[in-house]
Amino acid sequence: MQIHHLSEGNSVLNHFLGQIRNVNVQHDSMRFRRNIERIGEIMAYELSKELHYKNIEIQTPLGIKKTTEINDQLVLCSILRAGLPLHMGFLNYFDSAENGFISAYRHHPNNDYFFDILVEYKAIPDINHKNLLLIDPMLATGQSIVAVFNKLMENATPKEIHIAVVIAAPEGIAHLEKHLPDNCHLWIATLDEKLNEKNYIVPGLGDAGDLAYGNKL
Repeated sequence: MQIHHLSEGNSVLNHFLGQIRNVNVQHDSMRFRRNIERIGEIMAYELSKELHYKNIEIQTPLGIKKTTEINDQLVLCSILRAGLPLHMGFLNYFDSAENGFISAYRHHPNNDYFFDILVEYKAIPDINHKNLLLIDPMLATGQSIVAVFNKLMENATPKEIHIAVVIAAPEGIAHLEKHLPDNCHLWIATLDEKLNEKNYIVPGLGDAGDLAYGNKL
């Protein structure tokens, strides 16, 4: 799996990452959503460098200009509900992409730290021979992304597979490397230290879905 780590150098990306983590800023849910969206826009720009392009000519008011345009069919698929603001950031740049949505959540059958992943909802277009961009803000254990990936791959063969996350833990990356094909691209805005005993990312930012849309039962 090819890993693209985007925050290793100084850029405005780190400015937005700092704001979504900051407890004095992140309580503003509208600002939190917008910052996640802006991170998605930056990630979309960086990811666009790996896409395929074709040469075209366009008519301007004063003449003809040779340029290029994306030659890939893109499908953006986000994991509900936390992935929605990040999805919008990608869609702002890849505005002609098709869109899909899928659910995944941690199910604690014994009311303890053990959990499995339930995938109960899927609404996605045909992804055969297209570039699939799987979008989720947090890569903790990696189990959700693997479960969603396996569900999406039932009777489907994308041309390319890109996974985009804002914050990743080393344990989650290792899980993806073990269970996903080698030709996948993993895009991470930043890499954190570890998971805690509850499998939450440290230092992380908390629950991205709750911060964006309010606490759930």
